[in-house]
Amino acid sequence: MSWNVNGIRAAERKGFLQWLQKAKPDILGVQETKAQVEQLGDEILRPKGYETFWSSANRKGYSGTAVYVKKSPLMSITNFHEDWLDEEGRVIMIEYPDFLFFNVYFPNGQRGDERLQYKLDFYDKFIEYIQAYRKKGKNIIVVGDYNTAHYAIDLSRPKENVNTSGFMPIERAQLDRLQKLGYVDTFRQLHPEQIGAYSYWNQMTRARERNAGWRIDYVWLNKELLHQVKSAFILPDVIGSDHCPVGITLESTLDR
Repeated sequence: MSWNVNGIRAAERKGFLQWLQKAKPDILGVQETKAQVEQLGDEILRPKGYETFWSSANRKGYSGTAVYVKKSPLMSITNFHEDWLDEEGRVIMIEYPDFLFFNVYFPNGQRGDERLQYKLDFYDKFIEYIQAYRKKGKNIIVVGDYNTAHYAIDLSRPKENVNTSGFMPIERAQLDRLQKLGYVDTFRQLHPEQIGAYSYWNQMTRARERNAGWRIDYVWLNKELLHQVKSAFILPDVIGSDHCPVGITLESTLDR
């Protein structure tokens, strides 16, 4: 599963830990934690039944990712020793026998041309990074907030937002590229015509009440894994953030 919590400390106050124990995901990628590890207590760092991994931005109160797992991975990477991956705490990778799991908080490009270019460069470099593993025969799962709606069906007002970062052709082309390289958007693959399925709503305009949203949170994986996907889902009724959780059910050796 994946959830942009818009601040892990705020999410904790809104019932994140209770939701975690009820939902019981085997693996949960969390984005936009907005916290340094030293600012967090044991309840959020070591909840019952889970091991956690954290990557924080150099800038306090900004960005950041975390992964919660029931079963210890073979390996985890939270520091890649590359500024583009590390300075804003946007990527965590964990390895299991069946796959590499990437939890990613892709940049938002709405704060001007410089950030838009950073977002596009981030996509380029990240795709290059996972492709290097793919060429070694690794299965790849990438969950997170991609900050891009792919098709018109993935947001409530596509015509009005065609020039808005998050739905610009140059951004959507990055998801086209992922597709051409053999990666699959699991939700859209299993629900090709479902409309009104969104994972983010603008809080300032009370968009969630009207379901005027965007689907920008995804689980993508390489096509060779697709036959193991049993379901793909969005949980819009889970509150606590301007995003909601998304996820898949995957048959793997973790189940055995």
